[in-house]
Amino acid sequence: MMLLAETNFTDIIKNSVLNSDKFGRISTVDIIIGLVISYLVGMFIYFVYKKSFKGVVYSFTFNYSLVLMTMITTLVVMTISSNIVLSLGMVGALSIVRFRTAVKDPLDIVFMFWAITMGITIGAGIYPLSFMGSVVIGMAILSMNLYRNKDKTFILIVNYEEKAYSGIKSVLSRFPYSVKSKSIKNGKIELTVEVKLKTSNTTFVEEISDVEGVSEAILVNYNGEYAQ
Repeated sequence: MMLLAETNFTDIIKNSVLNSDKFGRISTVDIIIGLVISYLVGMFIYFVYKKSFKGVVYSFTFNYSLVLMTMITTLVVMTISSNIVLSLGMVGALSIVRFRTAVKDPLDIVFMFWAITMGITIGAGIYPLSFMGSVVIGMAILSMNLYRNKDKTFILIVNYEEKAYSGIKSVLSRFPYSVKSKSIKNGKIELTVEVKLKTSNTTFVEEISDVEGVSEAILVNYNGEYAQ
C-alpha cells in the first residue's frame, strides 16, 4: 500500500513537471506588447545614458546594447515563466556564460543592471513597475547630473630642470591645481599636477613648454582613469 502511494506521488510530481508547458498561455499579442514596451523603456535608458555621459569617449555600441539587453532579458523571462523545464535548461545555459569586457566606469554597471531589471519586470508582465521605475531612476540620474562639478579635470605631467620651476608655477597659478607627485632623477624633475579648468582652453600647456628648462609637457584628460 505504501509502495503504491509513493508511486502515485512520484507520478503526480512527474506529470506536473512534464505537463507544465504554459507557453500557449502567452499570446502573440502579449509577446508583441512586451517587446514594444521593452524597446521603449530601453530607448529611455539609451536617452538618459547619452544625456548623463561625462566620460572621455562616448561608446555608441554600449549604449544601444542597453536597448537590446532590455529586450533580450524580456524574452528570457517570458521563456522561463512559461515552462519549468525550459527554465531549468535556460539557467544551466546562462551559468556558463562569461562576460570578459572590462567596465571602466562604475555608472555603466548601474545602467546595465537597470536594463536587466526592466527586462525582468516587463517579461513578468509588471508593466506599471517598469514605467514608474524607469521614470524615477531616470529623473534621479539626470537631477544628480545637474549638480555635478562642471570643471574639467586634467593631469599635467612636466619634465624640467630646477631653474624652470618658477616659470611653471607662474603659469599654473592662474588655475586651481594640486601637486600629485614629484620625482627627481639625474637632475631632471618630473612633476604631476591635477589642474581644473572652466573651459577646454589648454593653451597654457604651450606656455609651460616654452619656459626655459622644460623638456616635455603632457596634458592628459582625467575622469577617474587616465586617457590620452
